[in-house]
Amino acid sequence: MSSKTIDAEAFDAAFDDGEDISAHVDWSTARRPGLEKRRVNIDFTDQMVRRLDIEAQRRGVTRQALIKMWIADRLDQAA
Repeated sequence: MSSKTIDAEAFDAAFDDGEDISAHVDWSTARRPGLEKRRVNIDFTDQMVRRLDIEAQRRGVTRQALIKMWIADRLDQAA
């Protein structure tokens, strides 16, 4: 999908006015600085995986989402 070209001033003004600026953005190259994902491997015992799966199912989320929520909560508490 190609994006329409406008200058930065017009882009900023459109954004500030709440206009839809999506036609002017090449989403295939968009980044979220500081929020790029990195893969991390962690080994768990079978029992831990089973317990994680039970808790994830109880909450209606995936195992990965549960682990990410718990780690984020702990990091927020430590800050």
